[in-house]
Amino acid sequence: MLASPLARAVDRSAPAAVSVNSGDTAWLLTATALVLSMTLPGLVAFYSGLVRNKNVLSVAMQCFAITCLVSVLWLAGGYGLVFGDGGAAQALIGSLHGGWLGDIGRNALRGDTPESAFMMFQLTFAIITPALVVGGFAERMKFSAMLWFSALWLIVVYLPVAHWVWGGGWLARRGVLDFAGGIVVHVTAGVGALVSALVLKERKGFPHTAMPPHNMSLTVLGAGMLWVGWFGFNGGSALAANGSAAMAILVTQLGAATGALTWMALEWLKFGKPSVLGIVTGMVAGLGTITPASGFVGPLGGVVIGATAGLVCFFATQFLKRSLHIDDSLDVSPVHGVGGVIGTVLTGVFVASRFGGVGYAPGMDMIRQVGAQALGVVAAGLWCAVGTYLILKLLQVTVGLRVSEEQEREGLDLSQHGERAYND
Repeated sequence: MLASPLARAVDRSAPAAVSVNSGDTAWLLTATALVLSMTLPGLVAFYSGLVRNKNVLSVAMQCFAITCLVSVLWLAGGYGLVFGDGGAAQALIGSLHGGWLGDIGRNALRGDTPESAFMMFQLTFAIITPALVVGGFAERMKFSAMLWFSALWLIVVYLPVAHWVWGGGWLARRGVLDFAGGIVVHVTAGVGALVSALVLKERKGFPHTAMPPHNMSLTVLGAGMLWVGWFGFNGGSALAANGSAAMAILVTQLGAATGALTWMALEWLKFGKPSVLGIVTGMVAGLGTITPASGFVGPLGGVVIGATAGLVCFFATQFLKRSLHIDDSLDVSPVHGVGGVIGTVLTGVFVASRFGGVGYAPGMDMIRQVGAQALGVVAAGLWCAVGTYLILKLLQVTVGLRVSEEQEREGLDLSQHGERAYND
């Protein structure tokens, strides 16, 4: 069965003669650093520029705190629950075996690379996913609630879905393809952000009061860091320095470029001027959408998927904010969520060898593969929606979710952290 390298990596058995492949290991370590840089400092800069100046430090603090919190939870058992052997429950979840590193020693291998390198690479994905969700409730959630939400969301939503797709779970067994996180990262983050925005309600003044980004230069800097880091995100998911990694990087570049150009063109036609915010948002849409397909498709797939992302995500963003008046503050759901859905489904089309893809697994064709992809999206989306809603409602009646109206007017930088990014 055709599967992503992450799904194939579940088998921890290896011949005794296997030794470390220094080239593959070096690439995996490099990719790990690239993916971590997407959150710190990439997402920090990107989100900090998009919010108002009274909330700059709050989103930076949230991204930093999530990085630290998820790192400890991943060590404590998160890694095992995704990639461990769950025995009779393997279809649904892994195991806690190996928690606190357990048998993952200096010489432990996963394939021909150190298991510690694989564990660390996967940790960077677990970090950025809840950090993306921050954009859905930016400028209004209490810091204490954010910590509880991120921890519970990782356990209830991210770990099971990651296991289903990458850890040998039931979606992997159904042939679902997700090379680097279209379902695991972008669908879950998008749905989580949308549900969060609906439960917390809109920011005071939305949609009648303009809330433009306070520093577009900072946002562009963060966007550039995300673009470069995404080469590790997608190319590193090959788990080897090979042709699959190289093609993943190529189609990632094409997806980002065509997504950005398409968004820019649509904005130019609709509003008369192309904006910097528009081109960087289109870039992120193209990157998120090509992610599930990146190691499976060829250049044609990269161009078509990226252009489709720019088109569909542009109108999804307009519809969500202007028609439905849903305050997903930093457009996580219409960009990452919608993009993840599009990319996952189109993977089933452009994986075909006639389009330059790697071809279908035995017993699969376009209809069956697209069906499997749609199943993965629906299953993960529903699980995430229900799990996110229940977590938020639990926190709402315990620690509380929103800051007070006065604290929101003052800004979260001062009310939650006692600091200002900018002094008068």
